[in-house]
Amino acid sequence: MVAGVRTETSGAARAEPEEVLACHACGTVHRLPVMPDDTVARCVACGTRIAIRFHRSIERTLALYLAALILFVVANVFPILTMAIAGQANATTVLDGAKALYDDGMWPLALAVALAGTIIPLAKILGMLAILVPLHLEWRSPWLVGLFRWVERLHPWAMMEVYLLGVIVAYVKLQDLATVHLGIALFAFIGTIVVLATADSRFDPHAIWRRLAPQAGPEVLEDRPGTVLIACEQCEQLVRLDAHALHRAACPRCGVALHRRKPDSLNRTWALALTAAILYVPANILPVMTVVSLGKGSPDTIISGVIELLHAGMWPVALLVFFASITVPVLKLIGLTYLLLSVQRRSTKRLRDRTLMYRIIEGVGRWSMVDVFMIGILAALVALGNLATISPGPGAIAFCGVVIITILASMSFDPRLMWDARDERARLVANLRV
Repeated sequence: MVAGVRTETSGAARAEPEEVLACHACGTVHRLPVMPDDTVARCVACGTRIAIRFHRSIERTLALYLAALILFVVANVFPILTMAIAGQANATTVLDGAKALYDDGMWPLALAVALAGTIIPLAKILGMLAILVPLHLEWRSPWLVGLFRWVERLHPWAMMEVYLLGVIVAYVKLQDLATVHLGIALFAFIGTIVVLATADSRFDPHAIWRRLAPQAGPEVLEDRPGTVLIACEQCEQLVRLDAHALHRAACPRCGVALHRRKPDSLNRTWALALTAAILYVPANILPVMTVVSLGKGSPDTIISGVIELLHAGMWPVALLVFFASITVPVLKLIGLTYLLLSVQRRSTKRLRDRTLMYRIIEGVGRWSMVDVFMIGILAALVALGNLATISPGPGAIAFCGVVIITILASMSFDPRLMWDARDERARLVANLRV
């Protein structure tokens, strides 16, 4: 199906050649007209954003990533929180949470916290700078293609904003236990998040891919016998291939193997969703952390932690933790199960609503990491020997596994499979009419 495109614009048109793109959510092929600056193009079938155009996108993004790098260094060098109790004080940096988890023998949690909170965001910033600087200087290096491909894959795993929420929850939980001071690093951390969010919202990835190699034009739509039209899942380049050569074809622009749909999508998603559902049981039964104050304390599960927050009158934080740590994983698993069953039943009902559901599932799952980050922060801050300590529990590892596996499950699901049932039914009706 080839369609026009719905645009939301506020600028003047530029003289660019007409391009052809396929929606990554439903597979609908669009002919993009010359798009004005500050324009967002949405799929006419499912409403997903398929393209954006911003004036001097690369230069603006470069300036924002340079600012983000400076703020990131400040955010990780200085303490983010300082706790004082009974004459003793303890300060923690962003990476101290991962170190505290490692010292407690929880190396899987330490690795997850270090990667999602620090290492991957830094790799994303440095990677984007390594791409944007040469492009700004009009350099064309072969390694830019592979580097940009990997930087785009890092995006879902950079969770600085989720880490910030973990800092806020930890700060609130410690209010009754000790005096907690906010460090300069916290404000730099917030600044980094704001700058990166601004950069991502104004960033046009096609501006980079287009400089590396042009996007396919209307000529790719010429239907030739024995050929198929394939959209690259990485750079969204459209390629017309011989049907017999599809199994060994690679994208001419980014080099990724081409597939009509994600290979074995349903089976992989089912396996990951079932694994996450199994891990969800120990994640809620086993303690996620143990709080000891003056020699007294008991292990806390996720539920008991929420109850304690309610008893302390911190109901906004309690609702936040309950939603992110309990409601979101359950709803995500239920939603993925519904989508999987709808595909297997070849349902053509409410396709647009189901696509929106998938986009929500894909976007909210990462926020469940807030409990994992909070535990790392508390373990680093509250380490005052016999006076007060907080130690992570085995339930935290299971819960971290649930979050990571559900993210992988949503990434392995191919929403275009839902729309394939509609196309198959349309072809069947057309054949019956003939």
